[in-house]
This record gives sequence, C-alpha cells and structure tokens, in this order.
Amino acid sequence: MSNTDSLNLEMIRIGKVKNLAYVNLIGADLSGANLRDADLSGANLAGVNLTGANLTDANVRANLKGADLTGANLTYTDFRNADLRGANFLDIIGKEISFAGAFLAGANLSNLNLSGADFRGADLRGVSLTGSILDEADLTNANLSGADLSNAILEEANLLGTILRGANLTNANLLCALVDGVVWNGAMIQNICIEGTSLNLEELQKTFGVSVE
Repeated sequence: MSNTDSLNLEMIRIGKVKNLAYVNLIGADLSGANLRDADLSGANLAGVNLTGANLTDANVRANLKGADLTGANLTYTDFRNADLRGANFLDIIGKEISFAGAFLAGANLSNLNLSGADFRGADLRGVSLTGSILDEADLTNANLSGADLSNAILEEANLLGTILRGANLTNANLLCALVDGVVWNGAMIQNICIEGTSLNLEELQKTFGVSVE
C-alpha cells in the first residue's frame, strides 16, 4: 500500500493523479483538490481534509472516518459501502450522491440538499439531517435509529423498510413518501406532514408508541 511519503500531494491536488486506489492518505491535507473522476476505492482517507475538494464522479468507496468534506463538490460521487462515521459534510454541493450501504453513524448531514441521494441500506444511526432536503431520496432499509430529521423535507422519498426507531421527525415533511414497513418505535413525529402517504397517526401511536404531541 502506498503512503503519503511516496505520493506527491501537490500532483494529487491539481488532478494529475487519478488512480489512488488503496493508497494511505490518512490525515492528509487535500483541501481544494481536483479529484474529479479519481479512483479512491479502498483508500485510507481517515481524518483527511477535503474541504472545497472536487469529487465529481469520483469513486470514494473508502475509509473516510472523521474526514472533513466541508464545501466539497460531491456531484455523482460514489460513497457506496464507505466508512463515513463522524465525517463533516457542511455546505457540500452535489446531486445524486450514492451512500448505499455506507456507514454514516454520527455524521453531520444537516441543512443540505440531498435530493435524489441513494441511502439504501446505509447506517445512519444518530445522524443529524435536520433541515435537509431529501426529496425523492432512496432510504430503503436504511437504519436511522436516533437520527435527527426535524424540519427535514422528504417529499416522495422512498422509506420502505426504513428503521426510524427513536428518531426525531418533528416538523418533517413526508408528502407522498413511501412508508410501508417503516419501524417507528419511539419516534417523535410532532407536526409531521403525512399527506399522500399510507400513515395514520392514531395507529402509529397505538402500534409503535410514537410521540405526536
């Protein structure tokens, strides 16, 4: 495995190195780096500074535990099965980001536009998604236990089989979302919008003990 001693970080920053599969860049400063179309699969990017980096169309199925992606461009970025626990996504831009099967427990995903993002089977336990836009996002079978989805917009999102145990959905908008098979135990759903869904608040409170007041 390569390491930062044998890699020219400046060449990486300016986009001259695209094959970075399985490299060890732990703790490296790649702020503002041009990583468009780069292959970072299997790389160790734990604690890496990727603020303002361009990761458009990049394969980042890697270890990014604790990485800082503030302001990064994540358009069509592939994070499938990546370890993103504790990562910071403040002010990212992008669309159709794939987080399928990723480990995102404890990550900061608040106040973001994540429309159309793929979170199928992702571990989102304790994640902050407060105020985020998740229109048409696919959260099928994702685990959002204890997550904060207050004020989130999930219009036409796919929540089939999603685990929302103990999650906070206060003021969330689930207009026309697919919600069959959702686990609601202990969820907080005060002032939630469920128009166009198959949900019944009284039934939820009776069956799952959710908080509606």
